[in-house]
Amino acid sequence: MSERNTSIRSLHDLGLAAWFGGSLMGAIGLNGAAADEGVAGAARDRIASSGWAKWAPVNAAAIGAHLFGGGGLLAVNAHRVATQKGVAASTTAKTVVTAAALAATAYARILGKKVELASSPDPQDAEKAAQHPIDLEKTRRQLACVQWVVPALTGGLVVLNALHGEQQRPAEQLPKMWERARSVVPFTS
Repeated sequence: MSERNTSIRSLHDLGLAAWFGGSLMGAIGLNGAAADEGVAGAARDRIASSGWAKWAPVNAAAIGAHLFGGGGLLAVNAHRVATQKGVAASTTAKTVVTAAALAATAYARILGKKVELASSPDPQDAEKAAQHPIDLEKTRRQLACVQWVVPALTGGLVVLNALHGEQQRPAEQLPKMWERARSVVPFTS
């Protein structure tokens, strides 16, 4: 019952750690540092956008590692999901929260690119921005909000991972599998 899956678990956990930590550091540190520079408007946007753009490939790799590891863990634990009471529900919750975190991350990147284009001094970027005008203040507010949603959701995933870890304790597995089996197969006297 105790099979080791260190590689996929490491991909899963390290990917999530980087996704959570990077998004939280960006919302607090990067955006805060841009604000502390004493510049406003487009200059502040350029500073923050530059940092977020440098982080984007690392974040994409972290998310990929987390998803790959999560898929691997789901494959090796399919029997637990199917038979242990409570595991299917927590796996479903984790899937829903992961999808929401992915959507929030993608939306933050889209908004970030809009702000980046609108604040860029590059004539080509200004031309692109002019083709797709935005309400810059509204977009900045939406971006600031969604940049806090990502660490909130990924933090929720950390909590759900802790729940999954608790569900893997031997004292949890056998009784919960027995309860699940009894609920599926009616016993007659």
